[in-house]
Amino acid sequence: MDSYQYSELLKELSNKVENIAKIIKPDTLRQELEDIATQELDPKFWEDTKRAGEIGKQKSKITRLLEAYDRTNGLLEDGKELFTLLESEGDEAGLAELFTQAPELESSITELEIQVMLSEPNDALNAIITIQPGAGGTESQDWASMLYRMYLRYAERRGYKVELLDYQDGEEAGIKGVAFIIKGENAYGYLKGENGVHRLVRISPFDANAKRHTSFSSVQVSPEIDDDIDIVIEDKDIRIDTYRASGAGGQHVNKTESAIRITHLPTGIVVQCQNDRSQHKNKATALKMLKSKLYELERQKQQEDIATQEKSEIGWGHQIRSYVLAPYQQVKDLRSGYATSDTSGVLDGDIDTIIESVLVHKR
Repeated sequence: MDSYQYSELLKELSNKVENIAKIIKPDTLRQELEDIATQELDPKFWEDTKRAGEIGKQKSKITRLLEAYDRTNGLLEDGKELFTLLESEGDEAGLAELFTQAPELESSITELEIQVMLSEPNDALNAIITIQPGAGGTESQDWASMLYRMYLRYAERRGYKVELLDYQDGEEAGIKGVAFIIKGENAYGYLKGENGVHRLVRISPFDANAKRHTSFSSVQVSPEIDDDIDIVIEDKDIRIDTYRASGAGGQHVNKTESAIRITHLPTGIVVQCQNDRSQHKNKATALKMLKSKLYELERQKQQEDIATQEKSEIGWGHQIRSYVLAPYQQVKDLRSGYATSDTSGVLDGDIDTIIESVLVHKR
């Protein structure tokens, strides 16, 4: 990179930061923080714990956004001043060092852009993820387990926590289905774009003739909604089945019918939970999962989103992303157009860039 390229980069990044400022209005946000601080001084403010909690969350969100904006804007202004100074002094060594710091500045602004994009009410919530294999038996079930591992590794990379809700082993390999919660800041905001059908092309390890196979699995993502969101589920609209838990669990496994399956008859949505030894707790969790899915379904309808996975075929023509392992190596998101040949990295949870490309595309 030379002086001209760096100068053009600074102009581009300055425009981005100016656009972000127009969206978030930092002065308005600072005034909001002052107003909240004034409210907190009133003893009566803390009497309404629910309202105080909601305002506290809003305060934290505004504070994080302002801190990110101030930090990024500070880096940009420092870069401008230092560039002007070094160029006027003809300090080639200093300029060369400054140019090496350009990727860090770009990355900081990209992170700020993503944070601004995650501005919808539910983006800050935890994400409930359900993975179901498509037709294809063992091959698709193995693909579902690969996706499950990918999201576990993604959560680990980001420092998110994972709570397993339901896990059904495959007949020979892989899984028949899994449901889990990824818990962390903006988990749903980042992962909502994973909602859809994922396609795998590879040489099947289960085919003695080493032929290439295509498999599909669906990933359903919904926000873990707050308990105070009013969603009415009528008893006549659901069917509740109990069954014996499977998988990890020691002596408890297959001894009692503590696992719960709830079918919402009007929509056909099915949720399952076998995480706890208590049938009562599993039922409560399953109902919360159902409410979250119904909430997400209604949100999608309001946005005229046709990608409602509970009613979509898990197969050709419905995929959002392709993972090709043979005859070449490529993961490509069919919405944003982003592609990478680092298939092993992606399947090991390195999906931040893909997720960001989808967020930018949707924005």
